[in-house]
Amino acid sequence: MTSTNQDIFGIGSGIYTIPDVSIILGLPPAKVRRWLNEYWNAQFGGSDKIFSEGLGKSLTTNFFTLIEFFTFYQLREEGVSTQKIVKAHKILEEVLGTKYPFAKSNILTDGKQILFTGQIGEIIRADETLQITIKHVFEPFCKKIDFNSHDLAERLYPMGKDHAIIIDPKRQFGQPLIGTTNILAETVYGLFQGGESIEVIVRLYDLSIAEVKDAINFYQNAA
Repeated sequence: MTSTNQDIFGIGSGIYTIPDVSIILGLPPAKVRRWLNEYWNAQFGGSDKIFSEGLGKSLTTNFFTLIEFFTFYQLREEGVSTQKIVKAHKILEEVLGTKYPFAKSNILTDGKQILFTGQIGEIIRADETLQITIKHVFEPFCKKIDFNSHDLAERLYPMGKDHAIIIDPKRQFGQPLIGTTNILAETVYGLFQGGESIEVIVRLYDLSIAEVKDAINFYQNAA
């Protein structure tokens, strides 16, 4: 890896394959792969900005890019063109001082204020209906995120903070974990799929029934 890649994929940045991003965010794998190649790598990227590592099925990205996918997806779903999103992303990189502006609390907590006013608003040219819709979509997602002192996404609770599943790039390479443990949710789900009962898994890993059910539901809902 180059020094830039070490910055992108260093300790605590998380490592996510295309299927990982798809499962965590509930997005189609084909769209995730295409967007990463066509937009993050080809248009957001450059000699000093690398957003992925590997090729084909081994293509991986980091936690911040995973979070950015959500913003990109919601804007596209509401009819904002990719060309406008790319242009807005580049301006926001300068304004917010980060290569991951769509992972900043400024965007996710107040998307209406940032995305639909000033120079960015002129690019997107969103009507009031789009502004309201995006605000209603971003607010619930933001409640699933912890932000660090730099206002960048730090942890994600994909099922919500009232559930046990957590995505923390500083632990277990950012794979879905159960609460404060280092137990992979996928391990619990694998045992359940293999025929183990919830009660046995609870005793085996010293977990609560609710924690085990969260792990099972997380992967069943992604299937």
